[in-house]
Amino acid sequence: MRIIAGRFKGRTLQAPSGLETRPTSDRLREALFNVLAHGYGDPITDARVLDLFAGTGALGLEALSRGATFVQFVEEAAAARGLIKANVEMLGVAGITKVYRRDATYMGPVAPAEPFSLVFCDPPYGKGLAALALASALKGGWLTSDALVIVEERADQNDILPTGFETIEERLYGETKLVFARLSRPSDTIDGPN
Repeated sequence: MRIIAGRFKGRTLQAPSGLETRPTSDRLREALFNVLAHGYGDPITDARVLDLFAGTGALGLEALSRGATFVQFVEEAAAARGLIKANVEMLGVAGITKVYRRDATYMGPVAPAEPFSLVFCDPPYGKGLAALALASALKGGWLTSDALVIVEERADQNDILPTGFETIEERLYGETKLVFARLSRPSDTIDGPN
């Protein structure tokens, strides 16, 4: 695994040795970031990124390499958190990242932190966890009103998003589906505290 582009281009990331963590492949990560750069008006530069089910942290670290200002990694598994911390240290980005040991399906309130404008959600496939995590993030005020959400899931999965989100587009890459979404209804409570 490596960083595809940006200031850390070519840097190798530590990857898991077992099957407990399924990192996003370099090829899929490159396709995803190409779509973001060319189809969504560059939502990465200056973004605050929320990386749910962060695994190795590759998605969030790729975003930092390409100009994001801060990444919050959310990961419950100890081994995966260890990989994230090692990768953060190797890249020297500890000051602009935070690793939460938390169940991504129960986020709690974002306060006193600021909400996030770009969200990666890459849960274990086929368990309906993306919907639970995004509903929790929405309820806790973790998302800006114009947040862009990308969910990675198994290609044959449907009804991935919870109420409150709408699909912009879906893209298939082999056995994987990327779902690009935004909040479907404006709300004064989504942005959290001022």
